[in-house]
Amino acid sequence: MRLQRMLGAALLLALAGCVAPVPGMGGAAQRFAEVRTSPPLLRGFLNRMPKGGDLHTHLSGAAYAEGLLQAGAAAGLCLDPATTTVSPAPCATGQRPLRDALGDGALNRAVVDGWSMRGFVPTAGRSGHDQFFDAFARFGAAVQAATAAAEVVDRAGRQRIRYLELMVTFQGGAARRLGASIPWQGDPAAFRGQLMQAGIAGLVPAARAEARAVEAAMRQRLHCGTPAASPGCAVDVRWKAQISRTSPPGQVAAQALLAALLQQADSRVVGINLVAPEDHPVALADYSLQMRIMGDVHDAIPGTNIALHAGELALGLVPPEAMRFHIAEAVHQGRARRIGHGVDIMFEDDAFALLREMAVRRIAVEVNLSSNDVILGVKGAQHPLPVYLAAGVPVVLSTDDEGVSRIDRTHELQRAVEEHGLDWPTLLLLERNTLEYAFLPGASLWAEPREARRVPACAGADPLRAPPEACAALLAASPKAALQWSLERDLAAFDTEAPGLRY
Repeated sequence: MRLQRMLGAALLLALAGCVAPVPGMGGAAQRFAEVRTSPPLLRGFLNRMPKGGDLHTHLSGAAYAEGLLQAGAAAGLCLDPATTTVSPAPCATGQRPLRDALGDGALNRAVVDGWSMRGFVPTAGRSGHDQFFDAFARFGAAVQAATAAAEVVDRAGRQRIRYLELMVTFQGGAARRLGASIPWQGDPAAFRGQLMQAGIAGLVPAARAEARAVEAAMRQRLHCGTPAASPGCAVDVRWKAQISRTSPPGQVAAQALLAALLQQADSRVVGINLVAPEDHPVALADYSLQMRIMGDVHDAIPGTNIALHAGELALGLVPPEAMRFHIAEAVHQGRARRIGHGVDIMFEDDAFALLREMAVRRIAVEVNLSSNDVILGVKGAQHPLPVYLAAGVPVVLSTDDEGVSRIDRTHELQRAVEEHGLDWPTLLLLERNTLEYAFLPGASLWAEPREARRVPACAGADPLRAPPEACAALLAASPKAALQWSLERDLAAFDTEAPGLRY
């Protein structure tokens, strides 16, 4: 009987590509319908599917532990075997050279497990939340921005992702020191004036140089411009300057102002964000003040793009009172154009009105399914993804920290399909959303993205052919529209390619 069941299952998989065509469905939609109940086949299909971007990814957390280990070992770092925390040489008593973990199997396993969620099982007094955030302190000294970026961008290119917004800190230490040197008096606007007088704008050239150096070294590691170029060379990489929300107010204000000035000065830096655990006691105590700081910077520096972690909370992690207003204040006071996570939306005061407002104002939510599971324990039917979709709030799927979570972007698409039953049109919408709500300059290809209705200049144009003159002019003038057109071109080609994705 067991053998019969195994043969039956194998036969079903073998016949997965032999389902009768469904009238009115394109090739990709038809193949998706055939494979969606087979996790291995679904993975293969989604991996080949052309994708838009990943708008919520922290560079340090996106690198896998194995890559960080290689980089840290090459840099001569030291390892505390008891905690798997690395530090610069010389090694203290009880420490070992990190390179030992390259050849010692047991030590290697301990390092990878300590630097990620691999194999983690919650125990009394130690949650997934603790393991996740503590990992950053353990591997922090091993993070080399260019090396990590090359790994992350190569992985994106191999999944047919065309755009990344990587969160990273440029000249953060200098900004914090300047902010700490000025007494905080409680007025964000007045403090901003003092920062300008103290010369914070003088940090912008160094921050720009740092960003450009990271990008140049990353492209060199990817062999861009050579016959051995990585698929990552085709990915448009932009940066979001991140600000630690666990710092004192003056330091938060200084980091935010420098980030906004940097975005104004450098087109490769497209936005700013607050990072670190939202439930940290400083982040909770200063939340409303930090929203005022972000709003002040936004209003003072025209064109500042703000995406904010908000609602990355769950009942039990914090008191219910802390979950009543974070998303609303990020939208209203923080001037956020995108919300990161938004898991506790239904705990907000007047959540339904807030959902309606986000839908009308097109304030997107960055959904990170695996991250929300391992940090907050929120998954499946408990996750508000279907609520956001039903309310008409723009949704993008992102990875958050794919290295720490041990996932990739394709995995998040698959998880959305398997846990929330997303259909093919919804997957297309989510991919298009990643470019529509990206902090890219230029006009959009879409007059109405929810209906896949293009602007008049490109309406009716075949993505597989040269665009008409008016459409070509739009694409030449708008980096956003150009990337959106490239996605439509690849999706059209995929419609022909997808039926052949079979064995």
